[in-house]
Amino acid sequence: MTKPELYKKACMLPLLPGVYIIRDKSDTIIYIGKAKRLRTRVSQYFREGVPHDAKVTQMIHHAFTFDVIVCQSEFEALVLEASQIKAHTPKYNILLKDDKGYSYVKVTREDWPRLSAALQKDDENADYIGPFTSSFAVREMVETAQNCFLLPRCNKEFPRDIGKGRPCLNAHIGKCMAVCSGKVSCQAYNDAVQGALRMIRYGKKDIVRQLREKMEAAAERLDFESAAILRDQIAAIDRVSAGQKVVMESGAEMDVIALAGTSRAVCAAVLRYREGRLTDKREFMFHDTTDIDAVREEFLPQYYLDGETIPKTIAVDALPPDAEALHQALSESRGSKVELYVPQRGDVAKLVTMAYTNAVERLGRESGRYTREEKLLEEAAQVLGLKAPPRIIESYDISNWGDGSSVCGMVVFRDGKPYRTGYRRFKMKTVAGTDDYASLAEALSRRAAEYEAARRGEKPDNDANQFAALPDLLLIDGGRGQVSAVRAALRGTALERVPTFGMVKDDHHRTRAIVDDAGGEIALNRNRNIFTFVTSIQDETHRYANDYRKRMMRKKSYAATLTDIPGVGEKTSAALLARFKTVAAVRAASISDLEEVKGISHAKAEQIYNALRQ
Repeated sequence: MTKPELYKKACMLPLLPGVYIIRDKSDTIIYIGKAKRLRTRVSQYFREGVPHDAKVTQMIHHAFTFDVIVCQSEFEALVLEASQIKAHTPKYNILLKDDKGYSYVKVTREDWPRLSAALQKDDENADYIGPFTSSFAVREMVETAQNCFLLPRCNKEFPRDIGKGRPCLNAHIGKCMAVCSGKVSCQAYNDAVQGALRMIRYGKKDIVRQLREKMEAAAERLDFESAAILRDQIAAIDRVSAGQKVVMESGAEMDVIALAGTSRAVCAAVLRYREGRLTDKREFMFHDTTDIDAVREEFLPQYYLDGETIPKTIAVDALPPDAEALHQALSESRGSKVELYVPQRGDVAKLVTMAYTNAVERLGRESGRYTREEKLLEEAAQVLGLKAPPRIIESYDISNWGDGSSVCGMVVFRDGKPYRTGYRRFKMKTVAGTDDYASLAEALSRRAAEYEAARRGEKPDNDANQFAALPDLLLIDGGRGQVSAVRAALRGTALERVPTFGMVKDDHHRTRAIVDDAGGEIALNRNRNIFTFVTSIQDETHRYANDYRKRMMRKKSYAATLTDIPGVGEKTSAALLARFKTVAAVRAASISDLEEVKGISHAKAEQIYNALRQ
């Protein structure tokens, strides 16, 4: 069937919940989806003019026919979709593949054994603890045990390298017992290794008590070196325990999920907390798609309804459109109520941000072209609550001078970098006196009018006209009052829905926070990257606006000097400055040079020439 035929067939579907199954010419199932209203969802695929990402476009290109299964509820459609995807694994559905696999804790068989994380049992001269289903958990366990018992992680071989060279940085900062110094006995080292293995097998319970008893016994024997090693191990365990991320109470059972995307892929990061501590991290990459909402809608039911353990609480960065049906399916599958929600504040909200950061970092590792600026824009979107990274940011600042005149500077950042070709300046036309609110309102009103003129074809609609582009974010130098003035000025214009925030400075004139027109503040000091990014935008906008004001002041000063000459008015003065740029250049010009300026006769040229030399 052709695309128009498929669209016509889709328009005949009922407005009922159900599952749709798309097949190619060989009758192979290539995509399975669910819908709250079958007609609405399926017809969107085949209607002309509807934009799709690369993956969906490819799927539509290969679609030849489709079938539907009408269900009684969205919940039934959700469960049926998950089972059908599991049975058929269609090509264009997301496939949950990550780097999860069996991992082991490796312990070498030698006089000075070493601990490490291993993916395979490939060394006959080593013992292995495991298997564990999470490579992340194994790496965390080994690193924690090494930190707590001050075990070496260098490439030195013992006893061969004992006494050769200086101890490494880890020894100087208290993260290694410095076996290479020759001050640690083989027995003390092996005791530390056995303590690390006990921690890996049984956790930290009773470890500190046992170590404290051994330390006191060593001190009584006057074995102060052994006692010092045990003392340092106890202190290291206390530091690691204090720094461990605890969700809520010790028995908390929670998954934390966040998604991030670039122009090439989407990543879902899952942090698993059991008994109040992070036990696993999983990351799922979905290539050739940019639709984070679509991935979220497919990912959550597939992940949990395919045999994955469902925790009591699931904290997510955003709810899918089928949240109620998914909540019901999760609760029925678990056999008890499941809490699925978006945390707004507190420790759990910070954990969602941490999951998002992990997703962004994984995207960065996947693509060498994923630049620092792209990461910044992803983080900015998360901090400001934007649906997508702000590719085009416009920032505005007002600069005043003593006579009550004002100018506005507009700075543009594209893809996280200054786009100087797009910088613009506004000289106030309607505002009398010094009034930042009114000046911002005038500048943004004129900016919106320029965009609408480009849409109507009255002004150029191309890259050369910065006003023809719709910004993704507006940043205003100032607080709630300035933002409110701008929001009021943009009401009813094409820029009304562009997210708008103010950049507030502290008493030392440094960027402190971002504010909205309701007065809500977003502190930036907790996110160093965003703090630096916003500060650079604010400083650049302030510099540009002030530079324009100073140039206007110099121009006014020049014009005042020329208008003091009898017979030279503002128009003649402007013409002279347009031709010679400065008063000094006008003074150095000859009579014949002055005559070349439009509107200046030979007699007036002589008059100006003589007046400037008196």
